[in-house]
Amino acid sequence: MRVREKPEREGTPSRGRGPGHSGPPRDGVRRARTPYVEGVPAVRRLRLAALLLPLLLVTACTGDDSAAPKPTPSAPPTPLESLSTTDLVVPREAFCPMVPPDAVTAALGSEPASSTSYGNGQRAAVAAGVKDVAHEFACTWRAHDGTTARAWLFAPPITRALAGSLVRSATASGCAAVKGPDFGAPSVATRCVHQGRFELGYRGLFGDAWLTCTLSAPGKKQPADLTQRANRWCAAVASAAAS
Repeated sequence: MRVREKPEREGTPSRGRGPGHSGPPRDGVRRARTPYVEGVPAVRRLRLAALLLPLLLVTACTGDDSAAPKPTPSAPPTPLESLSTTDLVVPREAFCPMVPPDAVTAALGSEPASSTSYGNGQRAAVAAGVKDVAHEFACTWRAHDGTTARAWLFAPPITRALAGSLVRSATASGCAAVKGPDFGAPSVATRCVHQGRFELGYRGLFGDAWLTCTLSAPGKKQPADLTQRANRWCAAVASAAAS
């Protein structure tokens, strides 16, 4: 739009002046000329509105995605070698709810199909075909293919002398001690083969708490990554029990 002064009509004398009078107004007040707005034709206004409306809608609907928070990627599983397990303090209490679901899925290689747990003083299946009052906190997760992740923690305090006996008994009945990182002190890493299953596990003393974790898989041949998965599974269990 343009704003300009409205011209006086020719032949019309200025207000307060007589014809042919070129001096100041008789009342001594000089009046400004009235401005006026040169209007935009109605057709042009409609055309401009039609052009601007889509732009306004696009601007309103399009946000700045650069300011939106991006999802934080999951941290890679921690191996036992990165944990100072001999310095971890594990209380003798329920720990299963503290085990991260991501760690369970990583250990099994898939989402768990089922899970069970029990606590100290509960009647439970403490061994194959054996039900008794439990003196431990235990949890088990199973995948559809039969892969099983387990962890259990004794409720009574364990002395170092008794822990030594538990280390020795861990290598009986088809199990053997294998090389592996510390899992408390004393501790032992084991590999067991029985009834068409391969089981890798760690057992150890954390203060006066005896903690065990195992990962087993069915098959005629041990899965190539079972050792690594068992290692990281037991690191997750130790961290959860110590938290």
